[in-house]
Amino acid sequence: MGSREHWEEVYRSKAPDAVSWYRAHLETSLQLISESAPDRSAAIIDVGGGESTLVDDLLQHGYRNLTVLDMSAVALDATKRRLGAKAEQIIWVASDMLMVDLPAHHYDVWHDRAVFHFLSEASERAAYIRLLTKALKPRGHVVIGTFGPAGPNRCSGLDVRRYDAQQLSSEFGAGFELVTSTIEDHHTPAGSAQQFLYCCFRKL
Repeated sequence: MGSREHWEEVYRSKAPDAVSWYRAHLETSLQLISESAPDRSAAIIDVGGGESTLVDDLLQHGYRNLTVLDMSAVALDATKRRLGAKAEQIIWVASDMLMVDLPAHHYDVWHDRAVFHFLSEASERAAYIRLLTKALKPRGHVVIGTFGPAGPNRCSGLDVRRYDAQQLSSEFGAGFELVTSTIEDHHTPAGSAQQFLYCCFRKL
């Protein structure tokens, strides 16, 4: 999924709205999270949150138990500066998500937009599934966005994997049921279109 140095350099060298995955607001993610966890006290973790504005919008919608995890401390620091005093309401975790120790059965929603498709090795994907299975409450939800079947083969100089809903369900395994899926075209700052697959899973 790329080294910490790789991602720190990406965030140091590019403005927040210049990276290919930039979107002013993650409307689809926000909708799926709201549907999965209408209770504003729900514990939500945004994995690979970086400089995303999702945490801003979750706060705006009244959510108050939020964690943002990213490998890049540079990205998290930028988001903290953007939020100002509101940043004190958030739990910030700067860590490689495949090595982080998260509390067991703690989160109601696990959100990931554009992390999982960077996991090119089966061992990485298995470690990811083990971590989220441990961290998510029973009947908790996973809201995940990956490149869809017609998405790019590479992103940020790294190889990526593409998924349809059935393939992603197979990766998550029998411990999760697919609640909903949708395909969305993301338009990059450079003007190209990238196909994203969004899925919501429920932990059984």
